[in-house]
Amino acid sequence: MAEVLAGAAGSAAGAAAVEVYKDGRSLLTSAGSRISYLKDLKKNYKKLMQEARKLWELRDGIETEISRHKISQVTREWIVKVDLIKDEVGELETKYNDEKKNPWRLLRVWPHSNLSKDMADKHGQVQILLEEGKLKRGVLVAELPEPVRKIHAPKIEDNSSLHKVVEDVVSFLDDKQIRIIGIWGRVGTGKTTIMQNLNNHKDIAKMFDIVIWAPASKEWNLKKLQGAIMQRLKLNEESTEENAWRISEELKGKKCLILVDEIFDLIDLHEVMGIQDNLESKVVLASRLRDICKDMEADELINVKPLSDHEAFNMFKEKVGRSIHFPGIKPVAELVVRECGGLPLLIDRVARTFRKKERNVSLWRDALNNLRRWENTHGMDEVLEFLRFCYDNLDSDAKKVCFLYGALYPEEYDIYIDYLLECWRVEGFIPNADESIHDKNAFRDARDKGHAILDDLINVSLLESSEKRKCVKMNKVLRDMALKISSQIGDSKFLAKPCEGLEKPPNREEWKKASRISLMDNELCSLPETVDCCDLLTLLLQRNKNLCVIPKFFFKSMISLRVLDLHGTSIESLPSSLSGLISLKGLYLNSCSNLVELPTQIEELVQLEVLDIRGTKISLVQVRCLIWLKCLRISLSNFGTGSHAQNKLGNVSRFVSLEEFSVVIDSSKQSWDKIVETIAIEVASLEKLTSLQFCFPKVDCLEIFVTKSLAWKKGSCLTFQFAVGDHDSSCCQILKSFDYPSYNHLTLVNSEGVNPVISKVLMETHAFALINHKGASRLLEFGIENMDNMLVCLIERCDEIKTIINGDVITKGVLECLEELRINNVLKLESIWQGPVRPGSLTQLTTLTLTKCPELKKIFSNGMIQQLPELQHLGIEECQQIEEIIMESENIGLESSSLPRLKTLVLLDLPKLRIIWVNDSLKWPSLQSIKISTCDRLKRLPFNTVNATKLKFIEGQQKWWEELVWEDDAVKQRLQPVFHPQLVHALPFSV
Repeated sequence: MAEVLAGAAGSAAGAAAVEVYKDGRSLLTSAGSRISYLKDLKKNYKKLMQEARKLWELRDGIETEISRHKISQVTREWIVKVDLIKDEVGELETKYNDEKKNPWRLLRVWPHSNLSKDMADKHGQVQILLEEGKLKRGVLVAELPEPVRKIHAPKIEDNSSLHKVVEDVVSFLDDKQIRIIGIWGRVGTGKTTIMQNLNNHKDIAKMFDIVIWAPASKEWNLKKLQGAIMQRLKLNEESTEENAWRISEELKGKKCLILVDEIFDLIDLHEVMGIQDNLESKVVLASRLRDICKDMEADELINVKPLSDHEAFNMFKEKVGRSIHFPGIKPVAELVVRECGGLPLLIDRVARTFRKKERNVSLWRDALNNLRRWENTHGMDEVLEFLRFCYDNLDSDAKKVCFLYGALYPEEYDIYIDYLLECWRVEGFIPNADESIHDKNAFRDARDKGHAILDDLINVSLLESSEKRKCVKMNKVLRDMALKISSQIGDSKFLAKPCEGLEKPPNREEWKKASRISLMDNELCSLPETVDCCDLLTLLLQRNKNLCVIPKFFFKSMISLRVLDLHGTSIESLPSSLSGLISLKGLYLNSCSNLVELPTQIEELVQLEVLDIRGTKISLVQVRCLIWLKCLRISLSNFGTGSHAQNKLGNVSRFVSLEEFSVVIDSSKQSWDKIVETIAIEVASLEKLTSLQFCFPKVDCLEIFVTKSLAWKKGSCLTFQFAVGDHDSSCCQILKSFDYPSYNHLTLVNSEGVNPVISKVLMETHAFALINHKGASRLLEFGIENMDNMLVCLIERCDEIKTIINGDVITKGVLECLEELRINNVLKLESIWQGPVRPGSLTQLTTLTLTKCPELKKIFSNGMIQQLPELQHLGIEECQQIEEIIMESENIGLESSSLPRLKTLVLLDLPKLRIIWVNDSLKWPSLQSIKISTCDRLKRLPFNTVNATKLKFIEGQQKWWEELVWEDDAVKQRLQPVFHPQLVHALPFSV
């Protein structure tokens, strides 16, 4: 028993020993682990914090890049876990920092090792969340809208007009001041192609974080546009207000470009996307209607016009393929392209049809004939539907008939606006034209209403502005459409064959059917003896230079005729049947240099309102009976010569209904000097006068008119073109290039001193030409306060002028409305501005040209550049003393943003010119084109690798370019592609 007990005791003791050994080993292991944690505390802290920071960045990135409204529930739960562990890591960081602040705590092994262990554990949890987050972010980022979604875009030929529009838009988008750009033009001109190429443009991708393409249509509205943007951003749609807020929030802090194509109606962009709250967002919109772009507050407007003949043919050739080079095909192809009127959309559709004709010339000719008849041509109906929509959408019959009237003129022909509006007026197209108060200013009011109609037609691209400011024109395709429409209207049949080389007139049946006939610019030698034209309203025969005789009874049946234009023909007289035109309101005989007399029964034209006899030999006596005329244009010679002129006095005052009167200078100037004073008094008696073109050989004559004229005393009622002084007809043409319809012109030539009446007239003047004047050394002497309305100023051959403005004697801004300043051949001119430049002065100036000013040394005096925020065109030519365009001594501390709008710079024949600006500090943000010629001492250009970003064209002599000195070869490499060697016989370059 004792042995058993002893054995049991031994076993128990052994077991106990074993347990003690295990506990001890466990204790040692635990202690060792804690010592290990203690040793790794700092390392664990660093590892934890490094991984934690990655996790926080990942979490913030997911929330920033992806709208909260798009985050799934699983991702939300992950974000919550991250937020919780962030708090826990924060607590551990706080404990660690406390330990560091109290070194004696390092002796407390257990608590210290616990902290290290917690950090190691937390590090593991952070790693798990980090890996989960990376997976989620990969999925979520895949769902994000890509920065640019490439779309199919037709290729645009380099240096084409469409390419230029694209580059202009890109340049505008780079301007911080521009947020909305409007592209407008008629259907088929390539607006959508431009927008598509913008979407894919490599520079656009660099400029914006996201580009949104949102094509609209006639059926689109605010909600549909908003929905398209929401879909692009991958947002769920809610209410309109909620959607706008979501879009705004999504785009907050991002540079976003919205491309909205084919807008038909006004859309409130703030209501769509809260654009006013997203200052980094920009919009390019395209519309057929200019006013839509204006209503949507576009900062810049770009009118897309048809392609040039060369561009159109190249596009057609590319679409058609190799068959165009087959013998006999190319001449037909050129005629086909002409029928397309430069419209890319139509060229594309027509080319598809002709591509199928391959090399069969007969098929090409047949298809051309069909195209001319608008038959069986694939794609033509689509284009015509678009064009017809613009016509049908005109809101009045008056606008429709005014548009159709344009088809009487040749395609792409410059139609003089004033003439066109007169025709509209006398044709009866302008509504309520005769309902002016007390019948006063009826003609001017009708002209104003006509301008409104014209503006609407230009707005919808049915007519387009010409390069000549006072003209409009009609595209070929639109003209063809207008002729087709007119042929479908019962009472408006057109016989329109202008510029067709006709030597014989149309047959009698064609005359009989027509209500309007245009045979202008042909080679007609004769007209029918009689025609049956009782319904004829318009007859345009101008510039048939071989037409010498009009048959005696030619006009007999034309009892409804309202407009007759014979100007530029060789007729010597008019037949008696002219007096039977009892409905005639407009008669144009100007430039009929052989025309001597009118029928004696001319007084029977009781409806006649407009008569133009400039450049004829008709005496004013012959028309003195037409006292009901509202518009009369004559030459000096129409007053007669010598004693005959004296006998014609008293005739002008008879025209008591006259509203518009024009007298132009011709060879009869000497006789005019003898009678002008009396004529001026007669003109002054015309109470209804609203427009006057007149020549005053002396300032005294002008003073007589201004003193006595009832029309002048009415203030702004009179529009005028006055030529004052001893001059010839060329001086009257000086300001034509500046001409706008409502400009008041004053040309002062070969005069002396400053007469108070000149200062008085200057107060109402918009365009002023001072030529060969003596007795004035500054423009200031004419009373600078009288020039508040001046928009254009030309100073030429005024040898006593040394400076234009002396700032020392003025106390406020001057010439605040001036847009163009041109100074030519002023031999003693030393500066434009002398003394301080008052704020507000010259702030609207867009064009400055200086030519042949041999003493000019200083262009921009101190403080002047700061007043030129709108200057766009600067030209300096043949000014031998100019050494610096912008003088450093006058412009110390010049801001880098100076001349922010300057687009073109022309420097010609400046032998002493050394520098444009002393260094490359200016940004030149808008500069696009430079021409430099015969400036041999100019060795450096003020450019570097980052300024003048819009510069696309530098023209100069090759030798000059090769001798330029560059601070950095990278600058030369950047500018070399835009340099164009000057041609030996290059045409003059105008600003």
